[in-house]
Amino acid sequence: MNDLEKAFHQYFEIVHANTPELLKEAFGLRFRILCVYNDISGFNSVNYPDKLENDEYDSRSAHLLLRHRPTDTFIGTTRLILPDLQHPENKLPTELHTQFYPEFQVDPSSRKHTAEISRFAILSDFFKRKNEHYTLAGPVDIPTRPAGKPHERRRFPHPMLGLVVGIIQTCAQYEIYYLLSSMEPALNKLLGFYGLQLNSIGPSTDYHGLRSPYHVCLLDVLDRIYRDQRTIWELVTDHGNIWPADLTLLRQQNRRQLADYGSARILGNQ
Repeated sequence: MNDLEKAFHQYFEIVHANTPELLKEAFGLRFRILCVYNDISGFNSVNYPDKLENDEYDSRSAHLLLRHRPTDTFIGTTRLILPDLQHPENKLPTELHTQFYPEFQVDPSSRKHTAEISRFAILSDFFKRKNEHYTLAGPVDIPTRPAGKPHERRRFPHPMLGLVVGIIQTCAQYEIYYLLSSMEPALNKLLGFYGLQLNSIGPSTDYHGLRSPYHVCLLDVLDRIYRDQRTIWELVTDHGNIWPADLTLLRQQNRRQLADYGSARILGNQ
């Protein structure tokens, strides 16, 4: 186990919200983050008298919670909106509420392997420090040090990594190879610090605030962090137990589903 993993497991635990009690925790945390602390457009607290933020996509989603071990507190949550296998033509929220570049389209043949990351949020006040920029996922730890001085690092991994680990585990469980999301560009920049960034596939639009649509082939992400950030790969894949390092056979078996990634990759490199 590398030092990043040791620190991560010292501070955090991923909890799958798969019981009514845990779902209530997730919805309550979403209410606090989205409706109270951040007061985001489209999340008016008066619309949730039970103080539980939820919508029509929750019934077809896998839900995650992030527990802070030292305080035994849930401090983060996200969901993965899964494909509608009964009605695969049904679009995901990012497709309905944002615009894509003309060069990008979701291939119908990939829909059963495509999910959307949604409600990705962390209690930022729990980790707030001076001079940090915040997204719904917490601090974007952008160095502001004078030239030549060492950057002050956190003594524990960014809590966002906990939700990412949970998402990648869930993708393996449901055979998800493609991810869509509408997020703040700053959040995608934060993901990029760890080699986990998604590809921009459209302009920013007003969707619960300024959001941009993103897409990625998860297998390409895993390849990238395996090459460039091995400790991150070891954490998110449990040393290849969840997603093996050699994905060549998997790529061959899913060649058709992977074909649509080409246009997203071109856009991501622009």
